[in-house]
Amino acid sequence: MKVIYMGTPSFSIPPLELLVESGEQVVGVYTQPDRPAGRGRTVLPSPVKIYAEEQGLRVIQPTSLGAADTYSELASLKADIIVVAAYGRILPREVVNLPGLGCVNIHPSLLPRHRGPSPVASTILEGDDVTGVTVMRLDEGMDSGPIIAQEERPILPEDTVVTLTDRLFREGAKLLAQCLPAYSRGNLVPRPQENALATYARKLTKEDGIIQWRLSAETLWRQVRAYSAWPGSYTRWQGKLLKVVEAMPLPAHANPATSNGDPPGTVVRLEPDSSTSVGVVTGDGILGLKRVQLEGKKDVGARDFLQGHEAFQGSILPS
Repeated sequence: MKVIYMGTPSFSIPPLELLVESGEQVVGVYTQPDRPAGRGRTVLPSPVKIYAEEQGLRVIQPTSLGAADTYSELASLKADIIVVAAYGRILPREVVNLPGLGCVNIHPSLLPRHRGPSPVASTILEGDDVTGVTVMRLDEGMDSGPIIAQEERPILPEDTVVTLTDRLFREGAKLLAQCLPAYSRGNLVPRPQENALATYARKLTKEDGIIQWRLSAETLWRQVRAYSAWPGSYTRWQGKLLKVVEAMPLPAHANPATSNGDPPGTVVRLEPDSSTSVGVVTGDGILGLKRVQLEGKKDVGARDFLQGHEAFQGSILPS
């Protein structure tokens, strides 16, 4: 088949790799324009662009898919199918309907659960035991198109949004390779989603990362894992932003002092046999801190941070 591929971040590379390795004719790779990144704001290409150029593939980086000249160029490639994996833009109707086999998308959730822009963060945040990956045909709605193939995968306690996203897109690449031949021959008919079961993962904002210590330690542990890529989970200490990089939930008895009624947000030293040396009292239990990052500094282990900042113990962090 003649394939157009659309993807941008590093976890979008495995599906493109398998398309290349399987011998499909990739006639164009669409990815986001080069953008400034890092403290120096150096303009960098997307990971997908780097890989595609290494393979000698044609790379196209439009600022919009809605422009007439962009559509004309896309149509001139005469692709049989468009494969999308975290491209970063909503495809216009005319693009969705352009190729004969339509646009096939890899979505990192068990649709119709967690439609929308942040499905992996949402599945961790909501405490789901399992998730999965869906290969679907795009329609004009938000992740509402019919399902071509789907596989379930467990969520591990140590999973963050980064590790889980990477694993799901690797699984999605394999699933795409398995189902694409049958789909292209018409032997695999997509099934409609059950719209009544749909849930929606909204777009995250910077404010979502503010830690509300009145919530339970379990909830905040899920937040730290779900927001590890962005926006992070953060509070303030001595006028500076303090990011919680890694944490774990602990019962209240991990620190006997909590029986004295320490308010949520109180930084406490934990029992010597605890998995970490410092924690924060929450609305239910203690959030054990494993790695933290003070504004303008590198992230460090919580034990080292406490040794270098003795005033941290006993302080009350705001919500």
